[in-house]
Amino acid sequence: MYGALWRMLPGPWWVRLLIVLIVVVVLLYVLFWYGFPWVSQFVNPQEVTVE
Repeated sequence: MYGALWRMLPGPWWVRLLIVLIVVVVLLYVLFWYGFPWVSQFVNPQEVTVE
């Protein structure tokens, strides 16, 4: 699967690597600023029932 995605990206290997790094950075940014705060409304780790 990853090989097929890698072959779909345009350019030489260093351009592909740059594209993948940019996508990963953007994905992490979106998750940290929008995804995880939204999920934290539903998950409350402070309420521990184990003694």
